Amino acid sequence: MSTMGYGRLKDRVALITGAARGQGRAIAEKFAREGAHLVLVDHCEDVKGIRAEQARVEDLEQTRAMCAELGVSVLDRRCDVRDQQGLDGIVGEAVERLGAVDILVAQAGVVQYNDCWDITEDEWEAQVSVCLTGAYRSLKAVSLHMMDRQRGAVVFSSSVAAAETLPKLVAYSAAKHGVIGVMQGAALELAPYGIRVNAVLPGAIDTAMNDNPESREIIAGKPGASREDYLEATRSWFAMRGRVSLPASAVADAVAWLVSDEAAHVTGIQVPVEAGHLLLPRYNHNPVRDGSHP
Repeated sequence: MSTMGYGRLKDRVALITGAARGQGRAIAEKFAREGAHLVLVDHCEDVKGIRAEQARVEDLEQTRAMCAELGVSVLDRRCDVRDQQGLDGIVGEAVERLGAVDILVAQAGVVQYNDCWDITEDEWEAQVSVCLTGAYRSLKAVSLHMMDRQRGAVVFSSSVAAAETLPKLVAYSAAKHGVIGVMQGAALELAPYGIRVNAVLPGAIDTAMNDNPESREIIAGKPGASREDYLEATRSWFAMRGRVSLPASAVADAVAWLVSDEAAHVTGIQVPVEAGHLLLPRYNHNPVRDGSHP
């Protein structure tokens, strides 16, 4: 990520969910460099139905400190995005202390790989409730405030899983498809109030959601896969040369553009951040022959 800021978001207030690490942290740092004051929200607890370790309080505190060092005001609050009352309270506090909420980035998400016939109730509930319902609740928390002010910008973090079929991700894909539905409906309904609503579709991004023991094994296709195995496997994900799992800053750059005045006439769109992945031809790596099973 560039160390230079251009002040495109100077003195605006941005609420970012899932801000403790990964893409959320990268977006927070990017916004701070662009002059935005921040409200950083994360649950900082593990989620029932998700085996990978989630962000911790220390991660959120580190993100806050990194951004505060850049000279902007920063509030950090722990909240589960499934908690409407909690989100509403944070928005109210942000308005009282910082004057407004100009930007929402609904970034919070979880993922759990499993075959569709073997997804547990907890796995399904966690992914749909955090990725989809949590995104909607975040939007709901800021909508009336932005409508009163007749302005605002919202970006949802969806996924390339909303644009293509990926194995072992039925629950996650369903949730991310749903996010696109929320985005498009909200973009249409909020446009008369001067509020723009868009989505980013990240591909393989180098964050803890992908770089953990279970995800490495799925992505690299072998047990006990190392980080090097994971990175090498992602090389085949991209049309553009020289790419392995993309830095989280790639998503942050796209989000910063979408909420800036440079995108003042842009609403209701999906921006893939995947170095040409969706351009690649599909290939059946495990075709079923007559009378056999995969």
